[in-house]
Amino acid sequence: MTDQALRAALLKLRGKNPLPASQFTPAQRSALDRFARKTGAVRCQRQGRGDVYAIRDQVAFDAHLVDLSPQVEPSLAEQLPLRAQHVAHARDSKARRHQHGSYYPLLKAVGCSVNWCEGKQEVELPLSTLTRDFGAATLCLQQDDAWHTEQALWLVENQALFDRTDWLPEGTQATLLYYGGQLDGRLLSWLGQRPRASRVILFPDYDGVGLSNFARLREALGDACDFWLMPQWERKLARYGSVQLWRDTLRHFSGAVAYLPASLRELTVQMQNLGLALEQEAVWLPAL
Repeated sequence: MTDQALRAALLKLRGKNPLPASQFTPAQRSALDRFARKTGAVRCQRQGRGDVYAIRDQVAFDAHLVDLSPQVEPSLAEQLPLRAQHVAHARDSKARRHQHGSYYPLLKAVGCSVNWCEGKQEVELPLSTLTRDFGAATLCLQQDDAWHTEQALWLVENQALFDRTDWLPEGTQATLLYYGGQLDGRLLSWLGQRPRASRVILFPDYDGVGLSNFARLREALGDACDFWLMPQWERKLARYGSVQLWRDTLRHFSGAVAYLPASLRELTVQMQNLGLALEQEAVWLPAL
């Protein structure tokens, strides 16, 4: 029997005993039937036109339920972090929706006067100073905060671009944010809540995932974001592009291409014609 189906069935039955079989999913009914045969703690009996499940041995029922779902008092559970509630529910922090409420991005300043301000609390994060002294910094991003910067915000997919910033256009004054593969939904929601930077610029891998992330970013920000095309990207795509990366991310490419702006049409056509995708580290490579 699956613990998940049995746990859900026992919790339903504990809350309302007896309970018509129609209140359980097929998987839960199957788990309950096996549980009844194995323990005798539950029985299924005919009542009217349908079947009804009922607790037969309350002590055995409670013991098995605690084993599957330790639980805590509801008043206490409301005060606990979400993953702690999941441990109490199923001995597993990832048993239900398990994303944390806050998001902590890794940030780095490029330039000497990059700051972030929180308009509501009137506090400031001197990112250029912190980058100089510590290499990077972070913020606790929450949907209703008012953090913003007067400079541009660049989102980069791979750590090499975060570690070494000589690929950026000369004279750049901006914040770099490293997001590692997929743009987190909490970050997208936070960016869409209010203006956070003078411009949001995405520089991802030129593959299906990178283009899909830009489609998601545009859904959140509209025209207030850009996709950065490295100098001589056409030659670099042809010389350094990967067939395997193209194939591995083709599903994402196909799902995203219809939602991309006209400015990326040349890139997507070239990728399709060549059957190639390009990793962003190619920004340092010679085009010829």
